[in-house]
Amino acid sequence: MQLSLRLSAIADLVTEGNRLVDVGCDHGYLPVYLIQQKKIPSAIAMDVRKGPLSRAQEHIRQYGLEEYIQTRLSDGLKGLKAGEGDTLVIAGMGGPLMERILTDGRSVRNSFSELILQPQSDIPHFRRFIQSEGWKITEEKMVEEDGKFYPMMRVVPGACLKPNVDSFTKNTAEKAASSEKLHADEWAEMPGNPVAYTLEEAFGKYLLQERNPVLYRYLQRESRIRAQILEQLEAAPKAEAVTARILEVKEEAQLIAAALAKYEG
Repeated sequence: MQLSLRLSAIADLVTEGNRLVDVGCDHGYLPVYLIQQKKIPSAIAMDVRKGPLSRAQEHIRQYGLEEYIQTRLSDGLKGLKAGEGDTLVIAGMGGPLMERILTDGRSVRNSFSELILQPQSDIPHFRRFIQSEGWKITEEKMVEEDGKFYPMMRVVPGACLKPNVDSFTKNTAEKAASSEKLHADEWAEMPGNPVAYTLEEAFGKYLLQERNPVLYRYLQRESRIRAQILEQLEAAPKAEAVTARILEVKEEAQLIAAALAKYEG
């Protein structure tokens, strides 16, 4: 079976020999591929919808893997018991939904040795959530497929320091808006970071450390988008909402510039 670039990257993060649980399994491609590759001994494929689960069951039968892959209709982790898997994969969902699944199923979640997670939205907040839950990000990947960017992470149990979440201050905002460019480390360490997220939360510690080329393309694109938005906003009739949005976009642009600075030198 040939996986998409996104699913292939997720498969690479799974530890060999682990029993897999795939929440939101869709077509069931990931567990089928991993069994075929003999990377995992067994899997449980779960989905909240009957349609995707039915398609997964068809693919499992097609490859004769019913003995190795169970399917379960389940809302998040509700259909699973603690200890039934080693690696939990949740991918292709919005960050808030994934947070709900991991929070509601905390007792089951904590029985896993690793989580492979690929949130589609609210990613900085999701990274902060993972750390606040006592899990540690140990590896990150990012792929670009069909014009979309997909960051993903492997996390394991482990105490983490709480990030600096000091509230935004007016002075800091004015400094960010007036400064042409801040050094990446200076930005990350600024008290009251204007967007309330560190560089690592916003873009990924390991992606930044390795100067990931896909992240670089993403940052370049986001920088261009912010410049276009600012140009449109500054040409619009001035109103309180427009002024507030201009400041917000400038803050975002500064954080992006700080991340891009990691690629220099």
